[in-house]
Amino acid sequence: MAGTFIIAQGGGPTAVINQTVVGAVLEIRKNHPGARVLGSRHGVRGVRDGDYVDLTDMREDQLRLIGRTPSAALGSTRDKPDAAYCELVLKGLQKIGADAFIYIGGNDTSGTQQILTDAAGGKIAFVHAPKTIDNDLVENDHTPGFISAAEFVAGAFLSVDLDFRALPGIYVGIVMGRHAGFLTAASAAWRLDGDSGPHLVYVPERAFSVDRFIDDVKATMAKHKRCIVAVSEGVSTADGRSLVETIVGSDKVERDAHGNVKLSGSDLNRAFEQALAERLPGKRARVDALGYMPRGYIGAVSPVDAQEAFDAGAFAAGVAAEGGGSVALQYDGKKTVFRKVPLSSVAAKTRHMPDDYLRKDTNDLSDAGLAYLHRLVPAKYQVGKPFV
Repeated sequence: MAGTFIIAQGGGPTAVINQTVVGAVLEIRKNHPGARVLGSRHGVRGVRDGDYVDLTDMREDQLRLIGRTPSAALGSTRDKPDAAYCELVLKGLQKIGADAFIYIGGNDTSGTQQILTDAAGGKIAFVHAPKTIDNDLVENDHTPGFISAAEFVAGAFLSVDLDFRALPGIYVGIVMGRHAGFLTAASAAWRLDGDSGPHLVYVPERAFSVDRFIDDVKATMAKHKRCIVAVSEGVSTADGRSLVETIVGSDKVERDAHGNVKLSGSDLNRAFEQALAERLPGKRARVDALGYMPRGYIGAVSPVDAQEAFDAGAFAAGVAAEGGGSVALQYDGKKTVFRKVPLSSVAAKTRHMPDDYLRKDTNDLSDAGLAYLHRLVPAKYQVGKPFV
C-alpha cells in the first residue's frame, strides 16, 4: 500500500496527541516507501477544504520535536459530518487520491470515521486512533492523553490538600469530564493517607444532589477540619440533566456541533460558591475550575503516555494497511497491548467508570478504583507528612 495516507486530529488537544501523528508518519514511511503522507489541518474541515501540510519528507528530528510538543499541531475541530458534509469530505479524499484516512480522536471522532466508512463503500481505509483525556472510549483500558492529564489532576489535588492543611477551609475543584469521571477520580491517586484530600469525589456516574453535597461537606469539616472536593463538570442531577443545565436552563445553555451542552464557563463555579455561602456561612471556601489546563500541560507529560500515544499511531498505520478499524489499548493483566477492533464497537459510544470503582455509601473511590488509578498513575513525589 504505497499510495496516499491522510492524517488528522479531532476533538480536544492533549499533551501527547502529536506523538500519535509522528508514530503513524514514521511507520508509514518505514513500511510504505514512496507513499505520500499528508496532514489535514483542522480535522475533516481540512479534508473538505483541501488544506494539507505535507509530512512525506519532513526530517525525523523535526517530527519528533513536534511529537514532544503538547496540543494538536495539525489543528483540531469539533465539526461532525452530516450526510452533506460527509459527501464533501469523501470528495476531498477522492480528489487527493487518498487510500487511507487516519483520524485521531475520541468518541465523536470514531463516530465520524464510522459514518465515512459506511459512505465510502470500502474504497478507502478509515482508521480511528484513540485520544481522550476523559478516558471514556469503550474497548480501551485507558486512552492516550489520560495519564498525563491524570498526573496533573493528582498533583493539583495533592498540592491543594497540603495548602488547606495549613489554612483550613473548603475547596471545590471542578475537573473536565462530561459523561465519565475517570479524570476527576484521578484527584485521589496521590492521597497521602486516610486523612488526605480529596475527601469527596463527585462523578457523572452518580446523581448529584446539592443537599447531599452540603451534608457531605459538613460531615467532612467536622472530621478533618477541612474539606477538599473534586467534582466533574458533567455531574448530573437525578433527572439526568447536567448540573449546569439545571442551573442555567435547557433553553439557555450553549451547545456544540455535536449537540453537547457546553460545560465551560463560570455558571457551575457560581452555583457552588452560592450554595456554600448560603448554607455554610462564615466558612473559608474556594471554588476553582481546572478548565483546559490538565489536558495539555507541558509540565506534566508522562513518558509512558507519550510512548503509548506514539505506539498507537504506529499501530494505526498497520490497521490502515489491513483495511481500517479502530485502535484499542487493552490490558492483558501484565502490560498494555494494542489491538484492532471494529469501528462499530467504538463509534459514538461512551465508557463509564465501572460501578465497583465507587463506594456505595459515600462519594469516594473504592479499593478497586484506587487500584486502577495506582496502576496507571503511580505516586511521583515523596511528601513529608505535615504536623497539622
